[in-house]
Amino acid sequence: MTSPSANATSDSDMYGELRAQLATLTTEAFRPELADIDQLPTAEIARIMNGEDRTVPEAVAARLPQIAAAIDATAERMARGGRLIYAGAGTAGRLGVLDASECPPTFNTDPAQVVGLIAGGPSAMVKAVEGAEDSAKLAAEDLDALGLTDNDTVVGVSASGRTPYAIGAVEHARGLGALTIGLSCNADSALGAAAEHGLEVVVGPELLTGSTRLKAGTAQKLVLNMISTITMIRLGKTYGNLMVDVRASNEKLRARSRRIVALATGAQDKEIEDALAATDGEVKNAILVLLGSVDGPTAAALLDEARGHLRVALRAAAARTP
Repeated sequence: MTSPSANATSDSDMYGELRAQLATLTTEAFRPELADIDQLPTAEIARIMNGEDRTVPEAVAARLPQIAAAIDATAERMARGGRLIYAGAGTAGRLGVLDASECPPTFNTDPAQVVGLIAGGPSAMVKAVEGAEDSAKLAAEDLDALGLTDNDTVVGVSASGRTPYAIGAVEHARGLGALTIGLSCNADSALGAAAEHGLEVVVGPELLTGSTRLKAGTAQKLVLNMISTITMIRLGKTYGNLMVDVRASNEKLRARSRRIVALATGAQDKEIEDALAATDGEVKNAILVLLGSVDGPTAAALLDEARGHLRVALRAAAARTP
C-alpha cells in the first residue's frame, strides 16, 4: 500500500512540474506593472482593459496567411460532405460550441454539419467538469461517437496549447485521416505541432494573470468567426455579403429574409412574397426565381445542380433563356 506521505510527494512533484510548464507560457505570464490594478479607479481599469483588447486584432492579422490556408482546406473537405468539428475545454470549448450553434440559423446548415465538443459534455457549458480537460482518451471517445471520417475537419482549441483534451482530439483525428487545425495563443505549442495547420495567435500576457477568457478568448472567437464564416462563403452559403441561406425560424429572421431578397433583387413586396411562397420560404431559391425568371421547382433543381452556389445557378438559368 502506498503511504500518504508518498502520495503527497507524488502530488507535489506533479504540481511542481505543471507549475514549471505554466511559467513558460506567454498567456500565464505575470505583469508586475499591473500588480496594483485593484487600487485604480474603475474608469482607469476600463481604459487599460480596452487598450489591451485593441491589440488582439493585430495578433490575428499576423496569422492571416495560415488562417486562410486552413479555411481553404476545410472548405475543400466540407464540399465533399465533411463536417467541421471544434474540440476544447473550458472557455475554448464553450467558444467552439457557441460558433457551431450559430451556424444552423445563419447558414441553414444541418446541426450535425458543424459540431462543438467540450470536455465533460454539455453540462460543462455552465459548470466545470473536474478533470475532463486532462483526458486525451475522452476526446478520442467523443470523436469516435461522431463516426469521424477523413472528410471531416477537427479544430482543437486551447489558449495554452497544452490542454490534453484538445491535443488528444487533434492527434486522434489526424490518425484517422481527418484534416486537423490547432488554435492556440502560445508560440511553439504542443497543439500547433500536433495539427496539420497550427494557428498560434500570440496575444501576450493577460490583464489578470492566466485569465485566458480575456484576450486569448477574444482572439479565439475572432478566428473561429473566420473559419466558419469564410468556409460557408466558399460553400456558396452567401450571395455577396447577404446571408441567402438564413433559416427564418422567428419573426425577426422572417423579416430579415424578405429584406435579403429585396436587397438581392430590387423586387417589390408582392413579388417577394410570391417568390417565397413558390419556394417554401427558401431565400436563395426565391432570389433565383426573381433574377433567373424560373419557377420554384426549377430553381430548386438548378441550385441542386450548382451544389448550392447561387451565382452558378443564375448563370445556368440565363443559359436556359431563349
